[in-house]
Amino acid sequence: MSKIGDRHAVPDRHAGVPAHGISFGEAVRVWARVAALSFGGPAGQIAVMHRILVEEKRWIGETRFLHALNYCMLLPGPEAQQLAIYVGWLLHKTKGGLIAGALFVLPGFVSILALSYIYATVGNVGIVEGLFFGLKAAVLTIVVQAVLRIGQRALRNTVMVGIAVAALVAIFFFRVPFPLIILAAGLAGYIGGRMGSPFFRVGGGHKADGNALADKDAALGEDTPRHARPNIAWSLKISGILLLLWLLPVTICLALLGRDSVFSQIAVFFSQMAMVTFGGAYAVLAYVAQEAVQHYGWLQPGEMLDGLGMAETTPGPLIMVVQFVGFMGAFRDPGVLNPMVAGTLGALLTTWVTFVPCFLWIFLGAPYIEALRSNAALTGAMSAITAAVVGVVMNLAAWFALHTLFGQLTPWRGLGVLVDVPVWQTANVPAMVLTVAAAIATFGYGVRMIPTLLACSIAGMVWYLAGGNV
Repeated sequence: MSKIGDRHAVPDRHAGVPAHGISFGEAVRVWARVAALSFGGPAGQIAVMHRILVEEKRWIGETRFLHALNYCMLLPGPEAQQLAIYVGWLLHKTKGGLIAGALFVLPGFVSILALSYIYATVGNVGIVEGLFFGLKAAVLTIVVQAVLRIGQRALRNTVMVGIAVAALVAIFFFRVPFPLIILAAGLAGYIGGRMGSPFFRVGGGHKADGNALADKDAALGEDTPRHARPNIAWSLKISGILLLLWLLPVTICLALLGRDSVFSQIAVFFSQMAMVTFGGAYAVLAYVAQEAVQHYGWLQPGEMLDGLGMAETTPGPLIMVVQFVGFMGAFRDPGVLNPMVAGTLGALLTTWVTFVPCFLWIFLGAPYIEALRSNAALTGAMSAITAAVVGVVMNLAAWFALHTLFGQLTPWRGLGVLVDVPVWQTANVPAMVLTVAAAIATFGYGVRMIPTLLACSIAGMVWYLAGGNV
């Protein structure tokens, strides 16, 4: 298979296939597959994309994948979806980015909307809780696998390992804000890259992937498609269109319904959130829950965790939990509309103002990020950021594990640190058994993701039907 930027490939003009040999139809099918398998939060989703796009299809090289991931990590919003937009844009221009990003969100949107209907109609359905119970155990294994896979590729030397460990310690034990961790890592990498240290090169001083044509001769520009080179006119045009699409619903709601309407509140609140969600969904969930419960009254206490359970165990970005928040807010304050209709509109509006900005950030900045791939200082900064992100993802994996395997956590403060430690009396033994079984199947026998998810979900429902506590 030809790669992005292989200038020696011959386009099949009759079949409409681009020079890299990847047809748009094939790309759509692959993006749909990626979306359907995007469980496990950002760690799992990035691992799925790496496995399919880099290892299996070999559409993009290791270096370029990590470079794109580094940029997406710096942006507000779900980095996995933004990475899909970036690669889709590299392959098939604007339409490729739009399709890749939209498909990435679609399965999760449909799943959470269906679960929201059930939740709003009959509340917590036991059999569904059993399904979630089993899925969480499988997802935990997938997240651990993803952390290991990403770490093996990003932590190529002792310096990168040290940065990852420092990031994990800073965020887990000292609650250092994510932006500060990224800033410190980027500064260290910039200095190291500028000094010419091999430790801060992409790949960590190891030999580049010889099979990845997309990663070769970056300084010559041979590997950069024509449409991916900086073009101020195109950037301004596409940014203006996306900005209009983002803000038009917000303006219409405010103009026609007033600021006190639940739809106006949803549009404004989640538009603001889309600009500040640095550090992933976990970084802002506490704030969203507080505002949704205490300020707006969209949710009852504890319901945010139910929505989080939906988002964690369905495909798509974890930030999709905000769709559930928007649905319940409009469902409980429908005005003249049918509550289900209002809830559906609230979910659509929330999803729109949350994810449209992601396309804006990528289409505006990606061409310039591509042009800087040969800059040693910038490459060093982004390599260090990748290492720090591995540490942050480890923290997310630990957070998910603690909340899956224990019913209660308690804060512990000492020696200048503040951590949540498990209350061992609340250990969820069935969840631990399922997690161990999923880990044995995954790591011991190489069972793939979907069979593992299916088996664990069935086990969770059987456990509920047998009278078990979920």
